[in-house]
Amino acid sequence: MADLAALATHLGEALPGAIAAHRLSVGELSIDVLPGEIVRVMSFLRDDPACEFKILVDICGVDWPERAKRFAVVYHLLSLTGNMRLRVHVHVAENEAVPSVVAVYPAANWFERETFDMYGIAFSDHPDLRRILTDYGFSGHPLRKDFPLTGYVEVRYDDELKRVVYQPVQLVQEFRDFDFMSPWEGAPHIIENVALAPGVGSGNPGRKA
Repeated sequence: MADLAALATHLGEALPGAIAAHRLSVGELSIDVLPGEIVRVMSFLRDDPACEFKILVDICGVDWPERAKRFAVVYHLLSLTGNMRLRVHVHVAENEAVPSVVAVYPAANWFERETFDMYGIAFSDHPDLRRILTDYGFSGHPLRKDFPLTGYVEVRYDDELKRVVYQPVQLVQEFRDFDFMSPWEGAPHIIENVALAPGVGSGNPGRKA
């Protein structure tokens, strides 16, 4: 914990104006970096002798639809020499791009493409920013909170056309009524929690005691 607290102080002094905030909780350090400073900060974290975060473990996205800065891009870094982990957060609005860090960490290439595919977060100066997990012509971004559980389109093989075709989602059966614990969409009501008397609702409903 002391090492992470010293690291937070070191980063604040070495990168003035780049780090908006930091949090030290349950033995983990997270820093918030301004979007325009991410390349400089990541280069410093990789090369500074007190840091040496040589490994980019992962990049992921987070979606808060109610916030003005809707998305967060989260970078997970590992320093083997310092035996430390660090999370770097960049908060951006829906139509705001994040500078790519591929030039600093080549492993970011696929991670940024995954984040773009799943959340629609663009990365400027990325060498090949294309979808990587979804199919050609896929609509929307599946990990956004407002993406419908059924999706927008479905695919099927058309025997007449002899090829796979895309079409709007068509449910093969009518939606049943689900209670509020169900992960499916379409429930028009919430079942009330009604306490039943002992024995009620069990056994043969047509039999009288």
